[in-house]
Formats: sequence, C-alpha cells, structure tokens
Amino acid sequence: MKTEKQKMLAGELYHAADAALAEERLQARLLVKELNDSREDAGEKRTKILKQLLPNAGDNLDIQVPFYCDYGSNICLGDHVFFNFNCVILDVAKVTIGSRTLLGPNVQIYTATHPVNYKERASGLEFAKPITIGEDVWIGGSAVICPGVTIGDRSIIGAGSVVTKNIPSDVFAAGNPCRIIRELEQ
Repeated sequence: MKTEKQKMLAGELYHAADAALAEERLQARLLVKELNDSREDAGEKRTKILKQLLPNAGDNLDIQVPFYCDYGSNICLGDHVFFNFNCVILDVAKVTIGSRTLLGPNVQIYTATHPVNYKERASGLEFAKPITIGEDVWIGGSAVICPGVTIGDRSIIGAGSVVTKNIPSDVFAAGNPCRIIRELEQ
C-alpha cells in the first residue's frame, strides 16, 4: 500500500493531514522562518539554510525574503534563478524552474488543488499537479501559476496574470486568464 507521500507525489488523492507529511512541512516551515529571519549579509548562514530547504537548487540562487514553500524538497531550480520579495511555492508536486528565470514580487506557484466533487473535498483529500517553468523566463509581480501548467523557455508573463493553461516558448502572455499577447523576437 502506498504512503500518503507516495500518493501525493504521484498526483493521486491523498490526506494532507498525514502525520509524516505534517512533520515534513513543519521542518520546512522552521527552515523558512530561519531564512526569513536571517540578515541579508549572513551569506554562509543563508547558503546553509537554502541547501537544507531547497536541496535541488542550482548555483547562484538569489531569494529576497520573505519566501514561503510547503516542502522545498519538491522544488528543482536551475542556475541563477531569482525570487523577488514574498514569493510562495506550494510544492506538493514537483516544481521545476529553469536557469536564469526571474520571479517578480508576490509570485504564487500552486501545485496543490482539490477535488471538484464536494464530498471528496469535504473528506480532506487533495491532490497536486506538477509545474514546469522553462529557462530565461520572466514572471511579473503578483502572477499566479496554477496547478499543472508549463511555461516555455524565454517567455514573459505579465504582472498580475493568472496562468491557467500552458504557455509556449518565446511569447509575452498576460491577463486573467493569461493568454498570449504577442510573440517575442529572438
């Protein structure tokens, strides 16, 4: 029989209140608090915290605090990734962000979702869908990236957008719901 964590990572319905998952989230929250309380000039201390919280991060990660996530271990980052202030990643499923990608302030990335059927939802079951963001992407401030979305390389997501569907490479997309505005010259 699968554990709740195995179900969660497989995108199946699972109980988020499971004791083992709750303990993992608690450990991540303690690291997040330590990161958010650290001084910007505390280089080695911050590096140590980030390596524990985000073990799958590439080189030269730059996070402006505060920053929040559920687990951290389900986030895979390329090199030279930048998070501006107050970014949130609900990494119940895998979140992959490519190298040289920039996230503006208040960007929200949500892999977690809930059943449409109210009886299932009321039971406490939930599930998640992975999110993939390509290389050299710029996501404007206060954008929301919804579960299961892929954003292609070199694309730009306008500030305040709600991305509910996949966005291809090399486009500027914006709005609620987010839609392609124009192609970008390379």
